[in-house]
Amino acid sequence: MINYTTVKAVIFDLDGVLVDTAIYHFQAWSRLAAQLGYSFSLDDNEQLKGVSRVESLELILKWAGLEKSEQEKAQLLQQKNQWYLELIEQLSPAQLLPGSLALLQRLREKDILIALGSASKNALSILQKTEIVGYFDALIDGNAVQASKPDPEVFLKGSEALTIQPRYCLVLEDAQAGIDAAKAAQMRVIGVGKPENLTGADALVEDLSELVDRF
Repeated sequence: MINYTTVKAVIFDLDGVLVDTAIYHFQAWSRLAAQLGYSFSLDDNEQLKGVSRVESLELILKWAGLEKSEQEKAQLLQQKNQWYLELIEQLSPAQLLPGSLALLQRLREKDILIALGSASKNALSILQKTEIVGYFDALIDGNAVQASKPDPEVFLKGSEALTIQPRYCLVLEDAQAGIDAAKAAQMRVIGVGKPENLTGADALVEDLSELVDRF
C-alpha cells in the first residue's frame, strides 16, 4: 500500500506514461531492423521499453545475429533518431495519455514537486510539443545520465535535483526496467499499463487518470 499523504515528489517516466510516443519508437526501430534484414516484432519492442538507444541497438543486432563496428553503430543510431524525430514532429497535446494533464495539475495544486526521469534524449522537445514542460521542477533525461535503467541513476538524480529524499519520492513507470530502477533507488513505484508486463511495483494502474483523486 502507498500512503499518498507522505509523497513529496513524483518522478514520471515519459514514453508510455505521459505521452504516447511508443508507436513512433516502434516504427523507427522497425524501419532500421528491416534495413538490417530483421523482422522487428511488438514483443521485441516490449523488451526495449526503458532501455537506452545504444542498448536497444545492441539487442536488435544480437537478435539479427549481426556484428557492426562502432562507427557503423553510430551511423545506425543517428539514422534511427532522425526517423524518430521526423515522426514526433506531429506531436501535440492530443498525444498526452489519459490523466496526464489532470494529474500534473493536481500535483501542482498540492505543492508536490514534479520531475522527469526518462531514458529519452528528446524529452525536452517532447514536453515542449505537448505543452507540459512548465509543470516540471527538474528534467533528468538520457543526456544527463551515464547508466540506463534498471540502474537507479536517473531517479536518484531526480531526487537530488528536487532535494527530496528517495523515500518521499513516488515513481510512475510503464517498463519493467524502470520499476526495477525505482526499487533499487529505494523509492515507491506505480506500474502504468498491463499487469502481465509489470512485476514488483507497489501498485498498478491502467493509466494516470486512476491516480488523480489519490492526491
